[in-house]
Amino acid sequence: MTVAFERRILQAVVALACLVPLLVGGQSVLHGPGFLGHPPVIPVDLDSHFRYISGIFFAVGIAFATCVPHIESSGPRFRLLGALVVCGGLARVVSLLGVGAPSAGHVFGFGMELGAVPLLMLWQARFARRWASTHSPSGRDGPAAAR
Repeated sequence: MTVAFERRILQAVVALACLVPLLVGGQSVLHGPGFLGHPPVIPVDLDSHFRYISGIFFAVGIAFATCVPHIESSGPRFRLLGALVVCGGLARVVSLLGVGAPSAGHVFGFGMELGAVPLLMLWQARFARRWASTHSPSGRDGPAAAR
């Protein structure tokens, strides 16, 4: 697989993955827990907190989306965002142990946070090294190989 082709695939996968926080976060901000089929939250502070966290989730989706155009050089931002997501997944482990298993949608989120995102972080890092080696003056294939 050429570097240029792998770049396009990685960009597409990351863009698709961004849809989760953008769609779920956006719906959760607009509709609160009602998006999940729950009645309005009382006390109101819990609804406010739910929407606040959902806003952060939405913003993380936007921030990941900004990595897509230059995925090969977005490593530090990509790793920071990935670390935030993994920390959220670890917080779900605390809930799982303390309260029990969540609904299917949250189990999907758990899989994204502790499965897909770490794998994407590894892929992006490996790809960035490969990209750099083919786009440096000492790269054996040189820049033309990536086109």
